Amino acid sequence: MAFVELEGVTRSIDLPDGGRLDILRGVDLRLEIGDHVSIVGRSGSGKSTLLNLLGLIDTPTSGRLEFDGTPLDELDAGERDRRRGRDVGFIFQQFNLLPGRTALENVVTPLLYATGTQFWKRDKIAREMLERVGLGARASSTPDQLSGGEQQRVAIARALVRGPRLILADEPTGALDVETGATVMELLDSAAEQAGAALITITHDPNVAALASRHYRLDGGVLHEIASDHVRSLAATGATL
Repeated sequence: MAFVELEGVTRSIDLPDGGRLDILRGVDLRLEIGDHVSIVGRSGSGKSTLLNLLGLIDTPTSGRLEFDGTPLDELDAGERDRRRGRDVGFIFQQFNLLPGRTALENVVTPLLYATGTQFWKRDKIAREMLERVGLGARASSTPDQLSGGEQQRVAIARALVRGPRLILADEPTGALDVETGATVMELLDSAAEQAGAALITITHDPNVAALASRHYRLDGGVLHEIASDHVRSLAATGATL
């Protein structure tokens, strides 16, 4: 059984003039635990909307979305919030760290909404996660004291600290130089593999996309699978997606 499955999913919004804007059109996607999928597409193609649906932030206009075997329309808002906090980790291009808070405090934040051992041992768990991403010695540093690559590693630690089964990375290397971006992606890919989590990467970089096992393009709200050989060949020539 798929961990997340979308079948014929659409997402539309009503416009002030009475019209309707169709953002996603009949999206089909099946994700198993352990999958690594890349999604590319131009700005405005619906990538962020798709991530919001996968991350239980938004709901489809029509179609079927199942999350861990449960149809989304059977979950109320509270249950969606609980599943999102427990099972989904988000990583953003701009890091979205809390300014003025230490790396440890940033990583602890998701555990404040946990229960049981994860809550009571939150500082220990967060420190171990920072060690895992190579930042144990920077636990007391605030974002302004960290490099871009270090900030992104804090963001990865925060996304993984509750042991999510679905990791959603939105342009995770877009604000980094090439070398740092490659290091961050190796770390993220390895962490997802060790955790047995499904990883979805939104990117314009063919080198990042090539790390995935399946590749898709969003074009006009329609999701198409693209060949791995095509992505690898673009990465080899330095072209963009």
